[in-house]
Amino acid sequence: MKIALHAITTMHANCMTEVRIAKDLGYDGIEFTAHKIKRFIDQGHDIRLLADACLQAGTPAVCINALVEAEDGNVKSRDELLDECQLLSSIAHRLDCPTIQLVFLNHAPNVSWPQIRTPMARLVGELADIGADYSVQYQLEPIAWSPWHSLSQSLQVIEEANRKNVGMVIDFWHLWAGRQTTPDEVAQLDPQLIYGVHICDGKRPHPGEPWSEGKLRGYRLGDGDVPVADWVSAIKATGYDGFWSPETLSPVHWEYDLFDFAEDARARIQAYTG
Repeated sequence: MKIALHAITTMHANCMTEVRIAKDLGYDGIEFTAHKIKRFIDQGHDIRLLADACLQAGTPAVCINALVEAEDGNVKSRDELLDECQLLSSIAHRLDCPTIQLVFLNHAPNVSWPQIRTPMARLVGELADIGADYSVQYQLEPIAWSPWHSLSQSLQVIEEANRKNVGMVIDFWHLWAGRQTTPDEVAQLDPQLIYGVHICDGKRPHPGEPWSEGKLRGYRLGDGDVPVADWVSAIKATGYDGFWSPETLSPVHWEYDLFDFAEDARARIQAYTG
């Protein structure tokens, strides 16, 4: 199996430091975050510098996380989203990165899924067409507290969008916390539709408790309530042979020594996956 360093786990490290961490710890690739890559470019660096560093380290970029419809409560217009897709797709192409993650509806918990499904599929299709020009594919991630929070909904969008470069990421916490997807459903998936796996842990909010992602997901693998072993078995049952990314979204742990934290994350994923 192949393990990718997830740049959310090492949130306070920059891209070049993440290349060194991945290399020194024996990771097989890196899932970079879009905001760190943009920051790298904004400081005048050519993205090929990062691509060359990945090549020399033997830790290729496997995904850019993520093209997001809304950030900090600010919903992007369709044109803004298409422009950002163009930008990230061109960056991914120059970085030799095959995949960009898509995150939608994390700002709209009260929208009806039947009402929004077709517009979402249409938008995903438009984005996929942009990516196709750059040989880039897109992985859809359901968000636990949003109207789009299940595996079946992602399959609906993939079918309706009808693009060959659209698949999904299986994020253990989001699908488990969304309460609408089981490991048995995952085990029945066509592995060609799985572009990535986020192996992670955490808890669900208590009744009336807000969705505080940093609090609910601030757990090392094995320390939360997700039945991680069941989800690992489900992924293996599909025959999936791509990258697994241990993802820990934890402001508490981001203040640790990030090298040690990334080393611990790799050891824990190996303990679960063999």
